[in-house]
Amino acid sequence: MSFKDVLMRYATPLTTWLFLISLVSGVALFLGVGNQYFREMHEIMSLFLIVPFGLHVWRNWRTLVNYFGRSAMWISTVVCLVAAGAFAYEGAGASSGSNPRMAAFSALNNASVTALAALARTDEATVTERLKAIGIEVKSAEDTVASLAKASGRDSFDLLGAALTSASTAGQPAP
Repeated sequence: MSFKDVLMRYATPLTTWLFLISLVSGVALFLGVGNQYFREMHEIMSLFLIVPFGLHVWRNWRTLVNYFGRSAMWISTVVCLVAAGAFAYEGAGASSGSNPRMAAFSALNNASVTALAALARTDEATVTERLKAIGIEVKSAEDTVASLAKASGRDSFDLLGAALTSASTAGQPAP
């Protein structure tokens, strides 16, 4: 079997599975579920999708060209390009502070144990103990959430949840 035959045989199956992986990981990222698991997977696997997609298009070129003779293809093309342009335009005009949730998370992610203690209305020792309870080693009160998360391989949200929530208020709504 030639190299071309192998490529042609696997173009459609690889396109299908890589698309499904990209779909699931993209939806999870959109919903904010498991960012630590899906972000890199989504980015890298979407890049891998380029090659089998190109082979798939090459293999099915005549059929694809025939679609351009139909209005459905032109309407779909215009709708998708307009939507992509709108998102790109909105993204280009957005400043780093336009999303208050992201700005707040960025500030919390870069906060030290000392700053977290002030936010939690407690002392550094209590925050350090809360973090140790979930297996995080705090070496200094100036350690940031981001550095602790990276060092431990944990998600920043886990650390923030542990640091800012005492056992007596866990699960209770904020006042």
